Amino acid sequence: MTLPPVPLGVAEFQLVLLRRMADYQPELVESARKSLGFSATDMRAVNAQWQRMLHSRHSRGPVGMLRGVLGEPLAAIPRRIGDLTCTALQWSVPLWPSLRFEALTGPGGMLLTEHLVRAPGAPRPTLRHLGDLRPWSCVLGDVATAFGPLRHLEGSAPTRDLALAQVPDKPGDGADVPRSTIAFEFVYGLLQVARKHDVRT
Repeated sequence: MTLPPVPLGVAEFQLVLLRRMADYQPELVESARKSLGFSATDMRAVNAQWQRMLHSRHSRGPVGMLRGVLGEPLAAIPRRIGDLTCTALQWSVPLWPSLRFEALTGPGGMLLTEHLVRAPGAPRPTLRHLGDLRPWSCVLGDVATAFGPLRHLEGSAPTRDLALAQVPDKPGDGADVPRSTIAFEFVYGLLQVARKHDVRT
């Protein structure tokens, strides 16, 4: 039996983002889902509908889907990446008011990346040492600003990023403050886990 389509808007799209984060932070995801007024059944239905739309032969493509669900972007920012002229399309996400969902498109409107970024003018979190790195407290760009350069590794899925950086173990300044290699795991650019990395692996 074919289930009827689930109407999708900004609120439902946030469930799509949350579903990808549930493997890392199930308690945060459950709390956020409840704050949006959705049940676990709603989340499953929305994600099933999103997958049907992605794989439909009538799909307008990922960028067209984003426009259809989120509306016209708040901003379309030109961006140069090497020799490519790209455009960063940004939408607000009420669940994370200091962030925006960004789709980076290349020539012909091809989707290159999609992730959460710090909204223009929003203050960045204070990131000085390992204790500041709490789940959902920062995005990839915040970590790169605080501890870059980052060493990027292959994530376990298209929506996941894995990066390494040297981070002070505790508050303090100077060369005598011990540092550790930290593995940062992001989903849609939002920090999920920061843990010490075994450099031998």
